[in-house]
Amino acid sequence: MIFDLIKKRRSVFPVQYNSRPIATTDIEKILEAANWAPTHKKTEPWRFKVLLGEPKKQLGQFLSKKYQETEARPKQIKIKKLLENPERAGAVIAICMQRDPKESLPEWEEIAATAMAVQNMWLCCTEMGIGSYWSSPGLIQYMGEFLDLNEGEKCLGLFYMGNYDEEIPEQTRIPIADKVTWMD
Repeated sequence: MIFDLIKKRRSVFPVQYNSRPIATTDIEKILEAANWAPTHKKTEPWRFKVLLGEPKKQLGQFLSKKYQETEARPKQIKIKKLLENPERAGAVIAICMQRDPKESLPEWEEIAATAMAVQNMWLCCTEMGIGSYWSSPGLIQYMGEFLDLNEGEKCLGLFYMGNYDEEIPEQTRIPIADKVTWMD
């Protein structure tokens, strides 16, 4: 049931991933799920760049170096994390949004559509038992230096994916009744 799947979705971080690879066919299925997100005026703004193998290592090197260049007092633990997380992942997907050249709708709607595509990916990963995590560090503003972005395209974050062994604990939420006003 979809409701159970939604409640089961969690962030599973690269430090929790094991070394089992993710099949390319599984990645393709996850991306196909993304492609069925809602999209106003059918702009389909989501764009994805899949990093496997050596490009993951290069991403870690880029992020670590850029952090050291831009941070006044870089922390060694963060340098190490930025360097190692991409390599720990079975795959890293750069989450990008291609702005409609006609700007026929507000940018926030295209960002929202891209976020819904990522939610589809996350739910698909959950169903398939693949851990995933959307990271949106301040460094994404520099991703144009690493990725080949088109005119009007921007990176919104990195979607880390990996197989994992441990049990992911259940979470709680503040009751929805505390967040809803009924206007009858």
